[in-house]
Amino acid sequence: MSKLTAITSDFARAIEKLGTDNFVPTIADVLCGLANADDATVIVYGHEELPTISFARPLAGKQESSLATYLTGPFLLDPFYRAAAYDGEFGVFRLADLAPASFRSSEYYKNWYKHCGYEDECGLLIRLANDNFINISIGLTSEGARFRVGQAKLLASIYDLTASLCRRHFSEVLEAQMKTTLRERMHRSLAAFGASVLTRRERQVVELVLLGHNTRLIAEKLGISIETVKLHRKHAYAKLDISSQAELFFLFMEALSHWSGDPDTDPLIAYQGGQ
Repeated sequence: MSKLTAITSDFARAIEKLGTDNFVPTIADVLCGLANADDATVIVYGHEELPTISFARPLAGKQESSLATYLTGPFLLDPFYRAAAYDGEFGVFRLADLAPASFRSSEYYKNWYKHCGYEDECGLLIRLANDNFINISIGLTSEGARFRVGQAKLLASIYDLTASLCRRHFSEVLEAQMKTTLRERMHRSLAAFGASVLTRRERQVVELVLLGHNTRLIAEKLGISIETVKLHRKHAYAKLDISSQAELFFLFMEALSHWSGDPDTDPLIAYQGGQ
């Protein structure tokens, strides 16, 4: 059987499952087989106000997935999520295409991604109706495994077909969202984090630190010197009564867990009031 015949047969299988509970697992298996990957997770950003998991399965030999934790707030720092939600980028991306160079030394990586079961991933970001979107995350689980450019190109070659099928399927299962969803309010809560005590520039530096950018990249993004970045970070840490990036990450997650839901109120206020 030729490669083209095999791919055609696989997608025919997926098409037969459209509109049923078996479609998403089938398309996930098809993409894994095509890219010679170990696993896939399908996350829907829409349908409900927070992300939902449309497909995931336990990873052999790995600890229990931390996806439940991801849904409560860390998704805001996910490079794939930010590419679609903030930058409007859709298509096929490797983690290396989107994450900052210092990603694997970030607190997001150390405290969540490192434990999610994937060593590397390649995401198919697909725009749906009403500003909803999905990420079909194709994962490699072997220690040190990395996606090659060729694997991403292969997935890109069938992206349009996959996206069309997913739009048809999810149009039947997604409901229109309210104008201002909880997810959108959480976007604003990230920007408002520390607003009650920090200056605007200090908040910008803190947000970029949370996203895993190193000092040099923060300086480039904000158009300021490295020394100025260090000074803003030092002042911000002092005001927040912390001394490290790890403490900043945990403070943000704790504050988010106490957040009142008001998008224009610093999440720290509710957290400090509850201490």
